Amino acid sequence: MESDCRIPTSCCRPRILVLHALFWGLVSLRVFGASLLSMEDKTTVTRPVTTPCWQMEEFVVASECSECSAFHAKTWAVCSLTGYIERINCTKSNKEDYKSCRSTLMEEHLFWKFEGAMLGLGVVFALVVVVRQRALDRLASEKVRRQIESI
Repeated sequence: MESDCRIPTSCCRPRILVLHALFWGLVSLRVFGASLLSMEDKTTVTRPVTTPCWQMEEFVVASECSECSAFHAKTWAVCSLTGYIERINCTKSNKEDYKSCRSTLMEEHLFWKFEGAMLGLGVVFALVVVVRQRALDRLASEKVRRQIESI
């Protein structure tokens, strides 16, 4: 009698099961972590939001993009976006304001982190290919050996 089970036996190997558990564990951690962070954002005190002058009118950069101090990173909402701010002067209202910016140093760090991650993934998948190829070669040589023995 045939089984109605559609799961291949190769999926029930311990290594495959561990990889599946690890993958789904990381996915669920990411999802639950994001939901916890969104709940954390809702519990903070909300302040009335006013549109910054630099979004409605032209402005001049008074000081270049620089890193926020530890105190400013915790207290200013502008610093929490990228960790860098620049001081600007709005031309019409003559108002001084701060704007979040992206530092070239930060962009370079992000680029090298990405490159490192891609290099790491490349090495991991190259090792997976080598291991799989060796396993297939071993199976092929075993099959040839059995065919020769049967003659």
